Amino acid sequence: MNAFYEHHKNSIRFQYRCFDRILLNGLIQPFQQEARVVGFFGTYRDVYPVSRDVLREIATQFQNWAINRSKKWGAPILDAPEGRRDDFVLPYFTAAKPDQVVCILKAREPARIMTAIGTKKENRWRLELKQRWVHQYNFYINDSEWGRMFIRVCPYFPFSARVCLNQHHWIANRLKQRGIRFRQSTNAFASCADPKVLQEIADSLAAKDLLRCGRKWLAQLTPFFTERERKQAGVEHRLFFSQIEYCDNLIFSRRAAVDQLSQRLIDANRTIGQPNKISVIFGRKILKNHAGKLQTVIEDLDLPNPVIRSHYKNGFLKQYVRDDSNLRTEPATNNVTDYGVGKALENLPQLKEKLSSIIDRYHVVQQDILESFLDRGQLQRLIQPTVLPNGKRIPGLKLDHPRQLALMHALVRFSHIAAQDSFSTAELHADTAKSLGCTTADYTLASLRYDLSKLRAKGLVRRLDKSRRYRLTADGYRICVVYLKLFEKLYAPLTSAILKPIQYDRRLVHSKTSQLDKLYRAVIASLDQLVDAAGLKVA
Repeated sequence: MNAFYEHHKNSIRFQYRCFDRILLNGLIQPFQQEARVVGFFGTYRDVYPVSRDVLREIATQFQNWAINRSKKWGAPILDAPEGRRDDFVLPYFTAAKPDQVVCILKAREPARIMTAIGTKKENRWRLELKQRWVHQYNFYINDSEWGRMFIRVCPYFPFSARVCLNQHHWIANRLKQRGIRFRQSTNAFASCADPKVLQEIADSLAAKDLLRCGRKWLAQLTPFFTERERKQAGVEHRLFFSQIEYCDNLIFSRRAAVDQLSQRLIDANRTIGQPNKISVIFGRKILKNHAGKLQTVIEDLDLPNPVIRSHYKNGFLKQYVRDDSNLRTEPATNNVTDYGVGKALENLPQLKEKLSSIIDRYHVVQQDILESFLDRGQLQRLIQPTVLPNGKRIPGLKLDHPRQLALMHALVRFSHIAAQDSFSTAELHADTAKSLGCTTADYTLASLRYDLSKLRAKGLVRRLDKSRRYRLTADGYRICVVYLKLFEKLYAPLTSAILKPIQYDRRLVHSKTSQLDKLYRAVIASLDQLVDAAGLKVA
């Protein structure tokens, strides 16, 4: 159990982790090669060449099938709304029976389709897979095992598909089967008579459960293929991870407790960068040659429940309060390979382990921000120089050294959590220079390596074997947080209030002053009294 949970467990009713939204891409692998498409039509349909008219007729057949089938199902075909689709289709699930298609949304969306390039006059055609915007059909289904779900099918050959599942509905069905009382609020559990069983059910999810559901419906929703073709030509969809969300839910006993905690988390990050849709908490500038984001932002500050969102490559991790008392920490990714996991469904256990470890590490980071530290003689040792075994003398760490603080800012970025704390000096260069308010030409890579050597000498950063990458140690992370806290939350604001106060603040009535400012003023007043009592008051 992580330190964050241990610290707050007296206020927590129960905790559970599970997958939230699971988005799977479905494709028929043989038909990703144009030559095999030609071979299929020649062998099983006696069609050659595969012309534009042949492909267009296939799409028309699917559209006609969808219209006829929707009437038989009693599931209307509707144009997709501009807003949230989940909210739009929710009424259609009322009193839905198991394995019932409740409605179909038609929307223009991008898809890879097979195109025929050639001329009718010569009747010579070649096939190419192209990305096109086409009308696709989203089938909303009340599955007997997975509950509410949808499958998007492209009517154009080779029928690319997307399967969207949510493990909360899957868990709810199994809790009902076991007769365990619970209360579900959309995609979260607000209460459960047996949280231990809930977690056991969540952990029992296997790749076969995803595969069984996906193949069952995709076989029904792609009627173009015969049973013989499916068996002999292997024309069935293979599923791959597209987007994954995994959530940790801490359900607190009182709303006030989780509100107080979330406010402290946001407030603790307020002085390291400025919030309101900008990078805060060790943000990272995105360079032109970098794929994806590496930054942390606080979003929706004008709403009751702001979101702390940490980006990493094609994914992110967000923390927010939902349903009054649930503090949710949720990593999500649009490309699981960012975490060293393959896209095939059989990698589900490894993916779950990776995402769960990211949550644990994120909680440790948050708890470190909330905690206070006291020096027990170690601070003096950090300040003193380090003499290496070869006799080289490395300067110590200073509490107010600009270059050192800028480097610490870059080192403790939340994005390193997803990257397993691994980084190179080149990745830190632009961040550190920006924190110093200069360019990489002014603050050279050699200067960065010199500053990093001070942390390495103290054992706060270590170099990975046989690589040019480094890792911030657990103690190193904590020391960086301490230094940043001391400078940015004590020295800097107190000095600013004394030397350059904001005149408007003096006219603000005491009742409207924030708790943080009241405490700062109390510290300043106490320091003034101390200076006066010690006989150091300025004449």
